[in-house]
Amino acid sequence: MDYNVSDLEAWNDKIEAKVKEYGLDYYPQEFEIIGYNEMLSHEAYLGMPSRYPHWSFGKAYEKNKTLYSFNLTGLPYEMVINSNPCIAYLMRDNTLLLQILTMAHVYGHNDFFKNNRLFVEGTKADTVIEMFKLDADIIRSYINDPSIGYNKVEHVLDAAHSLRYQVCRVVGFKQQSNDELKEKMLVEYCRKIEERGLLDETVKIDEPDLTKFPLEPQDDLLKFITSYGRLEEWEKQIIEIVRRESLYFMPQIETKIMNEGWASYTHYNILKSLNLPQTLHLEFIKRHNDVIAAIPGRLNPYYIGFKLFEDIEKRYGKDKIFEVRKIERDNSFLRKYLTEEMCNKLGLFEYEQKGYDYVVSEVSDDEGWKKIRDNLVNDTGINGLPYIRVKDLNLKTFVLTLEHVYDGRTLERSYARETLKNLYKLWKYPIALESKDKTGEMIKFTCDGNDVTIE
Repeated sequence: MDYNVSDLEAWNDKIEAKVKEYGLDYYPQEFEIIGYNEMLSHEAYLGMPSRYPHWSFGKAYEKNKTLYSFNLTGLPYEMVINSNPCIAYLMRDNTLLLQILTMAHVYGHNDFFKNNRLFVEGTKADTVIEMFKLDADIIRSYINDPSIGYNKVEHVLDAAHSLRYQVCRVVGFKQQSNDELKEKMLVEYCRKIEERGLLDETVKIDEPDLTKFPLEPQDDLLKFITSYGRLEEWEKQIIEIVRRESLYFMPQIETKIMNEGWASYTHYNILKSLNLPQTLHLEFIKRHNDVIAAIPGRLNPYYIGFKLFEDIEKRYGKDKIFEVRKIERDNSFLRKYLTEEMCNKLGLFEYEQKGYDYVVSEVSDDEGWKKIRDNLVNDTGINGLPYIRVKDLNLKTFVLTLEHVYDGRTLERSYARETLKNLYKLWKYPIALESKDKTGEMIKFTCDGNDVTIE
């Protein structure tokens, strides 16, 4: 290395001064310098210094280590934890300039974590490290309990992991209980009766069906299982742990383009203001262009986010980009600010497979850009996963009916089969899943143990 810790501390002081001058509002920042083995470990655990034991984390570590050892993939320059204080890991092998750029990039993430409404509403940065450590301790206690043991814990974790993102899709939203919904429906019914008497008594008003359960579809499948499933308390606790950790990661899933774009736009503007020596400045231009480079055949979130924030500031001013980073998520960010002009500048197009060939199906012309934008929005964040919700529970037979909210994309049947089998491990009673095929015709998956039938 051509630098030492004192050099990094000095540069961090300069960066932090510029960050404050730029107007960022961030948590206290801590940096830790680690080697590639440690980075592989943190990457497997999604950055968390403490997580519960499960084979999937070891699998992720071995996969990444193998790819890295054969030079088939690189490692991230940094990894940042949404916590207060904010913790970031820097790769020891980074050059001095790369450490400077990365630290400025981290402050962008830090500011985004503290201010974007999804993180403000959906996570508790002050206690997140303690939460993950507590979760790990709880699950280890179940593993060490002679009456439970590792195999039973793994059985529940395997099933819960396959359903981990079937939670509430609106960050910070708390769905009303069945009793609250019942009271709301009765109040609404009485209001309509009263209005009918004042306006026209011949108007027919249907009585609400209060026997149905749940009264409205439930988005949070994991919460429904722990609330109404016939499980032991330790099983419910494990599922709830998987659920709350998934909810912690949900804002990151929903803001990947914005978050990386904001951090990239931050490091770009901060480093431009640092008056870097020429040798460092040349490497800065090279490294920055590498970060935001367009990737043929797939989307680079750093590139799209950076270019959109750059365009927004150019059109509306600096105050606007701070407003956008506060209130938007990727879905609304793209829908509002990905214009026809930006689609052309970004070189966006769609392609599809026909036979053995791939052909361009949409280009960014007068009409095509809207389809490209809308399809990109539909695949962004949690929208890339099937939307499954609880439709009905038969309180006599305990048969659970789910529905797939069809948006033109069909379920991958092999995945649907295996996921239903995992859900059965937790629910332990027959499950039906309603969906549609490519023609829009209704199809129904039914799981009763290890068998899944399709009608």
